[in-house]
Amino acid sequence: MKKSDNPQQLFFQQIRMKIPPDLSFVHQISELLGISYDSAYRRIRGEKEITMDELQQLSLHFGVSIDTLFSVQSDNVIFTSKALDKDNFRYDQWLGSILENIKKIHGAKEKKVIYSAKDIPIFHYFQFPEIAAFKEFIWFKTLLQFPEYEDKLFSLDNASREAYKIGREILTFSLSVPTDEIWNEETFNSLIRQMEYYWVSGYFAHDEDFLLLLEKLELLLRHLKQQAEYGFKFPFGQEPKGIEGSFQFFYNDFILGENTILFDMDGTKISFLTCNVLNLLITTDPVFCKQVENYMNSIIKKSILISSVSEKERNRFFNKLAKKIDSLKDRISYPRIISY
Repeated sequence: MKKSDNPQQLFFQQIRMKIPPDLSFVHQISELLGISYDSAYRRIRGEKEITMDELQQLSLHFGVSIDTLFSVQSDNVIFTSKALDKDNFRYDQWLGSILENIKKIHGAKEKKVIYSAKDIPIFHYFQFPEIAAFKEFIWFKTLLQFPEYEDKLFSLDNASREAYKIGREILTFSLSVPTDEIWNEETFNSLIRQMEYYWVSGYFAHDEDFLLLLEKLELLLRHLKQQAEYGFKFPFGQEPKGIEGSFQFFYNDFILGENTILFDMDGTKISFLTCNVLNLLITTDPVFCKQVENYMNSIIKKSILISSVSEKERNRFFNKLAKKIDSLKDRISYPRIISY
């Protein structure tokens, strides 16, 4: 067995993915096991076998399956749950966990993200603070049903600056990570429907905020199209700069699954599955991640690449989405339903 194939090394690679990039990996192992840095290094490199007690400590503390160490294929997969909860896990903490993972993949030498998008990927929202604020509000009011939002109306004046600040960091790091995104029309429809529902229900404090959101949505769509044309991502309003081919945008007309994200960094993979729209289930289980990778690659093979190439198909797709905005504009010209 080659040194690079050492199961113990693979086990520690899974653990490394659990540790924030600003913390020392070796220090965390050394402190948890009560050993010297040198002893920790030798275990990480596979030069010294870990004991059963150490294995138990590491597995339980970091939530990494021991199947990785013994190369056992089983039906059991360990997931870490990141679920928004008013009392135990706030929105800024949820965003912070996403930021940690983006920083990890950003720091890898070889990296890639594959994103099967039921909804517009969260990274794009933070190109425009107004859209990010609206999504935050509907998550709190409609999906999570926080009591303090029951009678609250949406206003751009009440947008969370701290959440947007973290979101901009997420955007900044994500822009330089090579990404494949798989979209269809439903990816865009969900935001259109949410905006219309809030308008019809009278959940906007100011009509001007709704009209401004429509303008920002048009700008977001144009910017997405422009990024697809260039084949790389860049901040809105700035000169287009990036690595050609680092943003691959695929159109698939039949995929309607949940948002599924796969990180591949230096050969180590992390899968992110969404549950109840916002809750994240995260695993580094190599067998499961390989299954996710194979599935997403099979979807890509049945999709149309519309970034950098296929100008006709790209224009057709984005024109369809633009017409959805025009259609919403036509519908809101009618009197709103008053909610009592």
